[in-house]
Amino acid sequence: MMSKNLEVSPLLDYYGGMLTEKQRDLAKLYYNEDLSLAEIAELTGITRQGVHDSIKRTESMLLEYEKNIGIARKTAETIELLTSIRQLAEAISTLSDFRYSSDVYTRSEKIRQLAGEYLRQYE
Repeated sequence: MMSKNLEVSPLLDYYGGMLTEKQRDLAKLYYNEDLSLAEIAELTGITRQGVHDSIKRTESMLLEYEKNIGIARKTAETIELLTSIRQLAEAISTLSDFRYSSDVYTRSEKIRQLAGEYLRQYE
């Protein structure tokens, strides 16, 4: 039995267009639809071993694309950065000690809103 690499499913979203239609379809059935190799083989008319080999090749390709291009990593880093920015802006805007001007509050709220808007793009 082949164990699933859970990193692969999101990589299909990023790099699926770089695969052949057959590779993409088999990988989606395996990773996104959670079908077994035997179920995919029966559904597609390919041998179980053929499905296994194709999925392993596709997995290797997707991991190599991510290693070289890094879209998933960069997206995760961007989300982390935007989350931190939003949290810091919220902390500034909710300070109970108003020793700063209302302009600081207004700007921190704007930063929080902008960070939130960008984060929603990744949801």
